[in-house]
This record gives sequence, C-alpha cells and structure tokens, in this order.
Amino acid sequence: MKILLINGPNLNLLGRREKNIYGDQPFESYFKDLQAKYPQLELSYFQSNVEGELINQLHACGFSYDGIIINAGAYTHTSVALRDAIAGINTPVVEVHISNILTRENFRHESLIGPVCVGSIMGFGLDSYRLGVESFLKS
Repeated sequence: MKILLINGPNLNLLGRREKNIYGDQPFESYFKDLQAKYPQLELSYFQSNVEGELINQLHACGFSYDGIIINAGAYTHTSVALRDAIAGINTPVVEVHISNILTRENFRHESLIGPVCVGSIMGFGLDSYRLGVESFLKS
C-alpha cells in the first residue's frame, strides 16, 4: 500500500514554530517514526510552501497511490485550487490538522478542502497523521 503525506505552508517549521500549538518535534523525525511503525507500507512525504507545487504533487500521485493524507495548513481555509485538485483525482484523501482548527481563530473554522476529502482528523497533535494512516488500513 502506497500512502503519501503532504504538508503545506509553514509546516516545514514544525518543532521550531509556536511550540505551544504544534509541539517541539520536527516533522521529519515524526515521519521516520511512522515509517518504523508501518514497515509494510510505502510511505512518502512531500512539503511545500507553494500552492502550485502542492497541486502538482496531488496530480502526480492522485491516480497511482492508495491514499493521501494532507495538512494543507493555511491553504485549508483559502484554496479553491487545492479543493479542485483533490476533487479531480481518484486517490482518497484524508485531511489532517495538528491543532483543533475549530478552537482557533474564526477564519480557521471553515475548511474548503474538507468536503472533498473522505474524512478529517484534527486536534491530536502529530498523532493526527498516524490516525490518517490507520484510516486507510481499516478501509
């Protein structure tokens, strides 16, 4: 099973930014932990601060992977283009967020991508990604 994890803008700063919200573990070390936990899976990771690069990655993998887990960061709330890219691919996509976006600023309460994803997971810290992986193993 091939699963791609995609992180959007500013998530390259995990472990260094707003530790009270996002924790102090860099995503790269967390991703290595996930790979060790699921050796039977082919897990890939992509991060970009550029909306078009995220869309290109969805297009490149959205017809050949078994699942995609995306934390679109701030683009969750603003990007119709990301929503359209997710809607246009065959691979099921799970939306994840480290924090509970519903408890944060009002502008973060709406997800434009959520309605075109098979599910949304939020508020469990980095463990939200593991829960996303588990969702594909159970389907």
